[in-house]
Amino acid sequence: MSRIPDTQMTPDGPAYEGRLLDRADEPVVDQGAPFDIRTLVSRRGILGLVVLGAGAATLAACTPAATGATATATPAATPTATPTATAMPTATATVTTSAAALPAGEIPDETAGPYPGDGSNGVDILEQSGIVRSDLRSSLDGGATAAGTPMTLNLTIFDAANGDVPFTGAAVYVWHCDTEGNYSMYSSNIENETYLRGVQVVGDDGVVSFTSIFPGCYDGRWPHIHFEVYPSVDAITDASNAIATSQVALPKDTCETVYGDTSLYPSSASNLSRVSLDSDNVFGDDGGVLELAATSGDNANGWTVSLGVRVDTTTIPTAGAMPGGR
Repeated sequence: MSRIPDTQMTPDGPAYEGRLLDRADEPVVDQGAPFDIRTLVSRRGILGLVVLGAGAATLAACTPAATGATATATPAATPTATPTATAMPTATATVTTSAAALPAGEIPDETAGPYPGDGSNGVDILEQSGIVRSDLRSSLDGGATAAGTPMTLNLTIFDAANGDVPFTGAAVYVWHCDTEGNYSMYSSNIENETYLRGVQVVGDDGVVSFTSIFPGCYDGRWPHIHFEVYPSVDAITDASNAIATSQVALPKDTCETVYGDTSLYPSSASNLSRVSLDSDNVFGDDGGVLELAATSGDNANGWTVSLGVRVDTTTIPTAGAMPGGR
């Protein structure tokens, strides 16, 4: 028998890399698929395992961390200014809960205004059952539902005293006016309503997310959203426990787009034309540089409003409720 190229003769016959050939009279390249597969496994088994592991790691790295959920603002009807209104335009708003970028500085202390509803200036919603909720559009007792363009508010809370990690476990209380600039629990005819107020607890990603309506612009103030940060949800029953009180400023171009619908926002466009971020009595000191939110969306599908908030528990809060009117 002649020597087959690339093989070695053994007492048991020709072999390739220590393995007997399946077809002793044929070259190595003609040994058939089973022999070829065993050769590949023998020669590159370890490399294959490394590649497989790398592929799995790459797949995991490419998997989105969060894809969000969809919130639908349902009953469709003509909005009304009465406290019994339950109508909202039919629209689907995409809730995005990705964390905002770390701000350059601590969130400024701002007034809670005359209508906080936290017990510091009259009525207190933070002791009522059901206040920990993500959807703010309806009153807690099933009363009226505020009408308006759908809005998702995402606040990312950073713990500046601990290396700007997510402030997991902190509680955030949010409240704002309706499309006509009125505040539930205080304004005429809606003193018994509790809509557009609610609390969420900060998750591991630092984000709290609320489903609401885009607030209107009332005379003398730039469009805004109030919020207070508490060290925990157990602390919200005493307003003096708040470790930060501030406001979210809404971008002008988004406000102009929203307020173009005068059927929902009858006076907001004209009120907005008479005020600016620089002239506003809250944001005017610095133009709201650390409080101006980022927005995305449209009137039909709803808007997403996002802001990163650095809270420093080593500093003394200087804000609080402001008695009196606007």
